[in-house]
Amino acid sequence: MTKTPAARRGRPRTFNRDEALRSAMNVFWQHGFDGASMTQLVDAMQINSPSIYAAFGSKEDLFREAVELYVASDGGSTMRALTDDDDVRHTLRSMLAEAIQTFTRNDEPRGCLIVLGARHLGPLSDPIRTFLRDQRERIRILLVERLLKAKQNGELAPEADEKALAACVMTFLNGISIETVDGVSQPTLLAAADLFLDRLIPR
Repeated sequence: MTKTPAARRGRPRTFNRDEALRSAMNVFWQHGFDGASMTQLVDAMQINSPSIYAAFGSKEDLFREAVELYVASDGGSTMRALTDDDDVRHTLRSMLAEAIQTFTRNDEPRGCLIVLGARHLGPLSDPIRTFLRDQRERIRILLVERLLKAKQNGELAPEADEKALAACVMTFLNGISIETVDGVSQPTLLAAADLFLDRLIPR
């Protein structure tokens, strides 16, 4: 007697994976990893939980892939601005302006996913916390490299500390994320960015 194959669990993968991932990204962006429930993910992605696990693995795997999409799309404008060949002050201003525009868009959650993605911080060894810290470190490294280049080109004083300057910019950048969530307007944040840069790198 021929044995009938067991029925496959879950719904066949007939959904658009890219669209589902972007929907998951928006849920994580709005609620963070811990705050995002499977019910919210199922509702947003329009597929059931077995299909989510089949397509993306665990919730942590889905979050990591969603963050990678964020960095490659919405959030990546911050890093891409640092590759401009303009003078360093204009480059930093462009980077902060891109961040402010991204964090305050009406059609997306406010704030930065890689800053606010882990709202309930665990120990330093927590894998989600480590993953997000690594994403922010990529921006820090680009900042240090750009500021070092500016020092070598004579745009900054020879005694300028590129690592300390990068830390200042990262602190301001991360603060923007909190301010946007609290409802501070885009014009106010852009004015604050100009004031910050005037103090950091005088004209």
